[in-house]
Amino acid sequence: MSNALPGTFAPSAGFEAPLEMLSACHARIEQQCATLRRLVPHLAAHGADADARAAAAGVMRYFDVSAPHHHADEEVDLFPALREAVAGSDPVCIRELADALSAEHRELEARWARVRAVLERVAAGDATRLASADVEALVGLYERHIEREERELLPMAARLLSDAELDAAGRAMRERRGIDRFD
Repeated sequence: MSNALPGTFAPSAGFEAPLEMLSACHARIEQQCATLRRLVPHLAAHGADADARAAAAGVMRYFDVSAPHHHADEEVDLFPALREAVAGSDPVCIRELADALSAEHRELEARWARVRAVLERVAAGDATRLASADVEALVGLYERHIEREERELLPMAARLLSDAELDAAGRAMRERRGIDRFD
């Protein structure tokens, strides 16, 4: 097999630029989704070989740790900051967007749990089949979700949040990951 699995390169940004960090995380999510898509035919052709096991383990590591942090970054820090930034004006647009994105986070988590159960068996060496429909349901939802966050959420946050609010979000993101300082 080519070096297409597991794939590790992704843009990065630091906590001092939380919106850019969220966007860079989107790029890493897209890479993990691409790995999942490649894993479907790879498993069918090669079974749970070393590449498949490594890819499954890498995708699980990402979606078990980084994705929940990303969702919390948005739901615990970014969404409330946006709601506060428009307090006193008409926050309906922001509330509807944040509620819709939060609901999508729950749906992504449920779809991930279904895919993860199969990946766990693959990582353990079980030559099981990864259903393309399950992968496409997860990846398709992530694609639409990321596109909406990139098109609506992050530009809105950049317009409405002050430097102090962005700094506070960056600090909270760093603390969520157990990092004591900016690097």
